[in-house]
Amino acid sequence: MDSVLVSDDIYVRDTVRTAVKILVVGHFAVGKTTFVGTLSEIRPLHTEERMTQAGALVDDLAGVPDKVTTTVAMDFGRMTLSEDLVLYLFGAPGQRRFTQLWHDLALGALGALVLADTRRLEQSFDVMTMLEEKDLRYAVAINRFDGAPTFPDAELREALDLLPETPLVHCDAREPASSTRALIALVRHLLAGDDQERA
Repeated sequence: MDSVLVSDDIYVRDTVRTAVKILVVGHFAVGKTTFVGTLSEIRPLHTEERMTQAGALVDDLAGVPDKVTTTVAMDFGRMTLSEDLVLYLFGAPGQRRFTQLWHDLALGALGALVLADTRRLEQSFDVMTMLEEKDLRYAVAINRFDGAPTFPDAELREALDLLPETPLVHCDAREPASSTRALIALVRHLLAGDDQERA
């Protein structure tokens, strides 16, 4: 799939002085590959493979019966925010068997955006626990799926056991504007935390 924001510029501009690594995480089949592909200004790197019968024995397809591919390493995309600042987006695989790879991808990350699905909220707990163990700040974005139930934010926050300062937003990973708003919520959260640490 081509990125919506494909740029003719393959290489980072000479003026870029700061690069920031952001993780896009979440459980299996929550939309991480789509999110990275939607926002990347370069053709995103995807490591998707067709699901096999062997994989079906370990990957829970409940709620996603039409899923035929899965990320086996990572997704990678890039967003240039200004003349001197670029974001690198790393989408991590959501299955438990890729936990070590997930930990490796977290090295050097400034923060993470957790994508969640209201049909399978309980599957977000392991991901958020890993982020907390790594002491990585994060925001949660409820990814919209056709036919998925909707709940008030207060109920979602309680179900996910979010701290008051953890941002909770809604997005559609297929839409650039919606995905950008989710990423902005994370960046604002990270900047606010930096300001508090300096105070």
